[in-house]
Amino acid sequence: MDSASLEPTLYTVKAVFILDNDGNRLLSKYYDPDIFPYMKDQKNFEHNVFNKTHKADNEIAFLDGMTIVYKSSIDLFIYVVGSAQENELMLMSVLSCLFESLSLILRKNVERRCLLDNMDGVFLIVDEIIDGGVILESDPQQVVQKVNYKADESPLSEQSVAQVLQSAKEQIKWSILK
Repeated sequence: MDSASLEPTLYTVKAVFILDNDGNRLLSKYYDPDIFPYMKDQKNFEHNVFNKTHKADNEIAFLDGMTIVYKSSIDLFIYVVGSAQENELMLMSVLSCLFESLSLILRKNVERRCLLDNMDGVFLIVDEIIDGGVILESDPQQVVQKVNYKADESPLSEQSVAQVLQSAKEQIKWSILK
């Protein structure tokens, strides 16, 4: 092992992905193009990780030279991947922040259906926690506050014209007051 690979780096997270209880990808973000450059490689890695972890009752796994921390919730498996030399506690803090942030915006309903219904907020949360593999935030309250996502707001397509106009008036009023 060369000394360059042991140098400290801010690029802690190699990937984040969420799978359903059948191992199907719901969300994935890979931050290091050198480890899994192609979709086929990513899907194969996710399949191998799922096969190794879906029946285990652990929180950490080592596979293909990667450190993987994970958590399951109802019908979801949430994974955070780092290099083999990465500190497991750092990866676990990212995983905990991700799970708690999801729990906050999904009203403690961290399950497949709710996750899919609020996928835009889920992507915002992941992007607020990790940027390019660098951990930006580990406090779920701060993440949700920065994202300012409200899962209970109905999309514009489900609102009446009067509701959309009222919402627009309120937003304009608040922007003027600021």
